[in-house]
Amino acid sequence: MWFEQSVIYQIYPLGFCGCPKTNDKIVTSRILKVIDYIPHLVKLNINAFYFCPVFESSQHGYDTSDYTKIDSRLGTNEDFKLVCKKLHENGIKIILDGVFNHVGRDFFAFCDVKEKRYDSIYKDWFNISFDGNSPYNDGFWYEGWEGHYELVKLNLDNYEVKKYLFDAIEKWISEFDIDGLRLDVAYMLNRNFMRELRGFCTSKKPDFFLAGEMIHGDYSQIVNNDMLHSATNYECFKGIYSSFNSMNMFEIGHSLRNRFGKEEWCQYRNLKLISFVDNHDVTRIASNLTNKNHLKLAYGILMSMPSIPCIYYGSEWGIEGRKEEGDDALRPCVENPVENELSSFVSKLVKIHRENKSLCYGSFEILHMTNRQIIYERSFEEERIIVMINADENEYTAHYNASAGCGEELITNTHFDFGAGSRLEPYSVKYVKVK
Repeated sequence: MWFEQSVIYQIYPLGFCGCPKTNDKIVTSRILKVIDYIPHLVKLNINAFYFCPVFESSQHGYDTSDYTKIDSRLGTNEDFKLVCKKLHENGIKIILDGVFNHVGRDFFAFCDVKEKRYDSIYKDWFNISFDGNSPYNDGFWYEGWEGHYELVKLNLDNYEVKKYLFDAIEKWISEFDIDGLRLDVAYMLNRNFMRELRGFCTSKKPDFFLAGEMIHGDYSQIVNNDMLHSATNYECFKGIYSSFNSMNMFEIGHSLRNRFGKEEWCQYRNLKLISFVDNHDVTRIASNLTNKNHLKLAYGILMSMPSIPCIYYGSEWGIEGRKEEGDDALRPCVENPVENELSSFVSKLVKIHRENKSLCYGSFEILHMTNRQIIYERSFEEERIIVMINADENEYTAHYNASAGCGEELITNTHFDFGAGSRLEPYSVKYVKVK
């Protein structure tokens, strides 16, 4: 499947395009800005593009009011259709945010319930009790998402709700030719709904990609042959930056080995999870790392660990932003992409990842590990790549059994000899393809 050899680029469109925080209903073609960004994506060797919410909402996109039209602040459906066409022309697949767990209070069906109460034909679209009241004094109680009553939880057991959502998805496929969906709060989504969704999407596009937001718990509960193809790997997200900040590579090493190792008992050895160093909900990696020399190394792990890697816009050139400063700090407007040393380095890693099957499909085995160094092998069929990370400020020579005499270091395109041990420069990443 195409997504197994992909590197995803993520944007938060409302922030990326500099939209007003509250929907002013003024149609402005801001989404066309993505077209000007495509040369940067091509330089990065990206082949999949993930849009956070793009459909009409009142505020932040996750409070959907209309699943059939692009948010007025971003433009028209025709604008977005053109953006998708240009991305596809450059070999880039399109993934949209599927926000199906809840809607905004301005969603047409909920507005009908507020007006007609018991007589609304949509009252069963939600989890409602007319014996209670809401914080908005609606005269009835309804279930909000995790206590946020501006987000009204949908009843995904209701046939009409499912039909409405599936009709919307069919429209997205036919109108925009999308290639996949990332399901918001998939960790709490109705499991039967996800099973039906998988069958529906596959019937429309056999290679349609479904991924879910999974913050904790057992990934295999939703990533399987009946539901989703992938989920977000939050455990290793934390492990990457934490290992560098504490100078303890055992943390990320054990997480990777225990979940993706060769042993039969490894939980996720056959799963393709989406890995990342930051996204629209968490502190940027450049702000999370206490030592900026570790920035390239973090991407070195991201692009070589078992996963489908995902890059969040701006972080490839080192943009900062802290969660405690609010969503605006994490979801800024960017006028022009920046090409610098870090983005050039990330571009090389993306290219290497996509061109080598051992990094996309290969097994995982740790060869050498200390507090400040980690060396592991990814192998697939006859291809072997040994990944070496030195997080220390000093040079380090590692001695281990590589079962190899020499190889090609893929980042620098230079010869590498394993004969006298692996010499690693300070703060270095090496991807050595064994000959």
